[in-house]
Amino acid sequence: MSVITEGTKLPSGTLHESNPGNQIQTSTLFSTGTHIIFGVPGAFTPGCHKTHLPGYIQDYAKYTKKGVSSISCVSVNDAFVMAAWGESVGAEGKVRMLADPTGAWLREMGLVFDATPLLGNERAKRFSLVVEDGVVKKVNVEEDNTGLTCSLSNVLFDQL
Repeated sequence: MSVITEGTKLPSGTLHESNPGNQIQTSTLFSTGTHIIFGVPGAFTPGCHKTHLPGYIQDYAKYTKKGVSSISCVSVNDAFVMAAWGESVGAEGKVRMLADPTGAWLREMGLVFDATPLLGNERAKRFSLVVEDGVVKKVNVEEDNTGLTCSLSNVLFDQL
C-alpha cells in the first residue's frame, strides 16, 4: 500500500493508551485542532529512545505556542510497553504514548514495514504527520524506514 498523502482524511482506527482496555478512537482524538503524530519502529530502541521521542518532549512548549493541540507517538507495540517507555522519559502531559498492537491503523496508511529480522514483526516506519481537523497536512517518512532525518521534531516544527 502507498503511504498516506497530504490532503487525505486520516483513517479511523483504534489505538490503546496505558492499557489495552483504554481504547482511543483516532476519528475522535484527531478530528478537531492541529495534531502532531509521529511513528517509531520500537519503544526503547536506540534511535527512538535517545533521539526521536526526546525531541518531541523537549519541543512540547514550542508546539503548544504554535497552537498544536496534541503530540502523539505511535508504535506497533503493546500499551503496557508504550506506557512504561513514556514514563521512563518523562512524556506524561506532553506526548501521548499510543499503541497500535497489530499495526492495523498504521498499515492502512502505508506506514509499516517488515522488521522481522531485527524486531520480530512488522513495525511502524519512522514518520511524522501534521493533522488539522482530521486531514493530513504534512507527511514525512524516512526513506529507509528507520533513519533520523525528516521525521525529527526540529524538522517538523520548521514546517508548521
